Amino acid sequence: MTLQILLNLLIGAVWMLLHDQWEFRTFVVGYIIGFFIVFGLRRFFPTPFYGKKSWAILKLLFLFIKELFLSTLVVIRQVTRPKLNIQPGIFRVETKLKSDWEITLLSNLITLTPGSVVMEVAPEEGVFYIHAMDMTEFQNSIIRSKERFEDAILEVTK
Repeated sequence: MTLQILLNLLIGAVWMLLHDQWEFRTFVVGYIIGFFIVFGLRRFFPTPFYGKKSWAILKLLFLFIKELFLSTLVVIRQVTRPKLNIQPGIFRVETKLKSDWEITLLSNLITLTPGSVVMEVAPEEGVFYIHAMDMTEFQNSIIRSKERFEDAILEVTK
């Protein structure tokens, strides 16, 4: 995958040299042309085409931004109520992820969304202990977002 990206960057730089224009726009055109060239030569590389994994990474990023925005709205609604009526608590969530990298990424994504913090991880058992700002409001949404994050992380790593 790294070889493919470097080859694509090289094609973009050569495109700029051939056109004798040192502009970002010229490089982007060369990079896009290189993307299709690398796609056409994908059977000659030992690793799968990097475009699929790049797309999965972008989907994970957009999923995180969506979950971040939705949980921020819930936290704002909770905090701006005239009477603060929250029930904080800790609950246990199991994960289907196995590798250290996947578990670390999932715990970071859950912690970075407002209203929840991963307090402890037991990777041998595949268990997270998560603190929620409001159990009634957040427990189901955290479990749903955890499942979405897991699927997206598995798509990136496989």
